[in-house]
Amino acid sequence: MPPRLFGMTASVVALGLLGCLTTACGSSGSDGTTLHLIAPEYGNSPATSSKAYWDKLTAAFTAAHPGKKVEVTLYPWADIDRKVTSLVQEDKAPDVALMGAYSDFAAQHRLYAARDLLPIKAEANFLPPLAEAGSVDGTLYGLPFVASSRLLFYNEELFDKAGVEPPKTWSELKTAAEALKRAGVRYPYALPLGPEEAHAEALIWELSNGGGYTDSGGGYSIASQQNVQTFRWIKDNLVTPGLTGPTPPARLNRQDAFDAFLHGDVGMVNGYPSLLHEAREKGMRVGTLPMPVSDTLNPGETPPSVGVADWMMAFKHDGNRQLVSSFLDFVYQDKNLSAFAGRYDLLPSTVSAAQATQQSAEDPSTEQFLTALRTAQLYPVDEPSWLKVSILIKQNIGKAVAPSADPRLVLEDIAQEAGA
Repeated sequence: MPPRLFGMTASVVALGLLGCLTTACGSSGSDGTTLHLIAPEYGNSPATSSKAYWDKLTAAFTAAHPGKKVEVTLYPWADIDRKVTSLVQEDKAPDVALMGAYSDFAAQHRLYAARDLLPIKAEANFLPPLAEAGSVDGTLYGLPFVASSRLLFYNEELFDKAGVEPPKTWSELKTAAEALKRAGVRYPYALPLGPEEAHAEALIWELSNGGGYTDSGGGYSIASQQNVQTFRWIKDNLVTPGLTGPTPPARLNRQDAFDAFLHGDVGMVNGYPSLLHEAREKGMRVGTLPMPVSDTLNPGETPPSVGVADWMMAFKHDGNRQLVSSFLDFVYQDKNLSAFAGRYDLLPSTVSAAQATQQSAEDPSTEQFLTALRTAQLYPVDEPSWLKVSILIKQNIGKAVAPSADPRLVLEDIAQEAGA
């Protein structure tokens, strides 16, 4: 699954919520009057299905544009990349797709640039880190839709019981984890390096030591010295002393870590806004803070947080440009974008919608996530090979902290495959 904000559960598939939301479902491009949109299902139950949002939005759009129609097809996150790729290969691409990767289609010259569809003011309204990640050679092709940033969550009740303060450095994180373990906490620090979303947890740690997936020139730097140091520290200071819980990190998926956190079994875990809302709905006292930094960084140095976004992309078809332009201009109106972001406790991708969200938010922690997003570093989604490289990372990065592993060799193996 690509770098996801949410996943689709099997129960929703079984309930038949996926598929076309209109009576005449098509896959190929527009005839100038009917727009085909393929989107992922963000919900995990009938009550939270994305269908309700798209039904309301498309009805409003067609009412404002007589004679125009929008057909929406929903797929699980696990299937959407494969499905859209297959349609593109068959020359049956939709007019618009919402998914986790765009750059391979941009490299094939199949996508409209944002400047071909949106007014200058609308294009300039995207949050800068998202616009940068959605651009190839300075041209915006992937229109950021919704996003999230990552912060370190900690269970305040467990911290009080263990008598420790929220950590700001790696050494303080280790000290807190040791105290939590003595207090009987099952997962003092939950380290989800399982294949669901290992690339997110890995990047969070890499950035906190001045590393990352790419170097200043944009090339992959997976086996950099900083990254090797990072995983060696994690292995020696957290995994080997048993501070990451009973499940080996390479087998601990993000959702399992989140579920354990919501059950009160986790002291610390990296998470995003929806987890905070779920925890507080359960009555948990939860604190959030930026990821603690390596003790070797210069004092005052503040690494970026990790940001994740999902991307709208518009495929070129004869006669569809004007309809696509009108539809996307409608989708990116603040009220429509904020309605989707709010439905799933995510962050809107535009400056104006983010400001409105910040001003109206009852929960002050929302501001912390928005602040982190404004300076966040995203995955290198502008690199066409990223989708395959991310799969390599997800499947293998957990091996770097295994008891018998040499982190350098594991990272070098991943880097070699990524280079190939």
